[in-house]
Amino acid sequence: MERAIVTTGLSAFAAIEQDILVGASLLWVAWNGAVIEAAAATSLQQTDAGKVCVITACAGTGMTRWLPLIGGIESYAQAEGCRYVRIFGRRGWARVLEGYEETHAIIDKRLP
Repeated sequence: MERAIVTTGLSAFAAIEQDILVGASLLWVAWNGAVIEAAAATSLQQTDAGKVCVITACAGTGMTRWLPLIGGIESYAQAEGCRYVRIFGRRGWARVLEGYEETHAIIDKRLP
């Protein structure tokens, strides 16, 4: 998961790790009985539009095996009163997750 966080540059691994350790974020693990195939981190955030469950990081191998588990995160978010599940990540997530749409863009300008 750290590699995915570093690759996107959208957050800081140390901050996500600390949030998980103090209980401010949850760590979700896809375990096949022998090895961890994927891991994700979520946090609940209150916005002016309502409560949102943000998937702050997600990484793994064999995506077709664990992608349906995102439904568990969605169920958790709904039970917590969230209006949305939000993902900060690569554009490809919108292609592989049913019902998700790209609603905003993050644009960067690299400074010298």
